[in-house]
Parts: sequence; structure tokens; C-alpha cells
Amino acid sequence: MKNSVRLSLAFLMMLAILLPALAKASSATEKLTVSSKAFTEGSTIPKEFTADGNDVSPGITWSEVPKGTKSLAITCEDPDAPAGTWFHWIVYDIPPTTTRMKQGVVKRPDLPEGIKQGTNDFGKSGYNGPSPPKGPVHHYHFKVFALDSKLSLKAGADKRSFYSAIKGKVLGQGMLTGLYQRK
Repeated sequence: MKNSVRLSLAFLMMLAILLPALAKASSATEKLTVSSKAFTEGSTIPKEFTADGNDVSPGITWSEVPKGTKSLAITCEDPDAPAGTWFHWIVYDIPPTTTRMKQGVVKRPDLPEGIKQGTNDFGKSGYNGPSPPKGPVHHYHFKVFALDSKLSLKAGADKRSFYSAIKGKVLGQGMLTGLYQRK
């Protein structure tokens, strides 16, 4: 009898130790691979995709999304901006079967298939490319999020609303970083 009590206590102690670790592991997000034909990780973004060029969005592709993904979202963020992280693009409610955003997405809030674009930090809908002040190189993070639901946001949402809406819903995430500098 004493041995069975000891075994039961040992088992309960082991569960108490392992359950939090298992819960944490199950809440981890899967890594997505994000790429573009326009530029590679850590390379310069071509002028065509900046305010110094045609200011069109680059084509972005990503790897297979995690099981249970109900929508996708994309942001382009510049953490080196003088005013703090500057958002150049917010796209959400992308169908989960989508594997890429084509180059030159139109600059309007509502897109086909229920896709929505938010308001960037230029106060506009859609993509506005790199436009840093003269000086050091800026890093542009193109992030792709796999989400467990569509977002309950209207088109034109700002960055605060977007990040608030995705909190606790991210199943997978990936990033592609491009560089741009004005000398």
C-alpha cells in the first residue's frame, strides 16, 4: 500500500512539473518561411518598391501554414524610423489557402476575396514603400501571420487595432527583412 501511495505521489509531482511545460510548448507558434522574388533576406529593396521609385508592393510568398489557420495577415514595419516603428503596410483576412501576395497590390481598403488593408502610418490604405530620411540604413520587416480566425476589423484598421486583434490568435509567423537607405 505504501508503495502505491508513493508511486501516486511521484506521478502527481511529475505531472505538476510537466504540464506547464507541455502547455507552453503547445502555445508556441510555428515558423513560416517568407520570401520575395524582388529581394532576398537582408538585401537591399529595389527602388521600384520604394517612395523613390514606383512605390508598388513587392510580391511576397510564404510556406505552408499550420493546421487550423483560418486567415493570414501581412505587415511591413520599419523599426528604425525616427518616430518609432513605422508601418508601411497592413493586410488582413487573407484566405488561408493563399500562398502569396502578388506584386503591385492596389491601394484601397477592400480587396477581392474579403481581403482588407489597414491604414499605414502615412495615413493611407495599402502599401507605401520605404521613404527613410537620409542617414543610416533602415530595416523593413515583412511579417506574415497565420491566425486561428478572421479578424473582426473593418477595412482601414490602424496598427494598434491590428495588433490588438491578433493577440492570442497567432498560430504561425515568419519574416523577411529588406534594407533601404537614402544617402
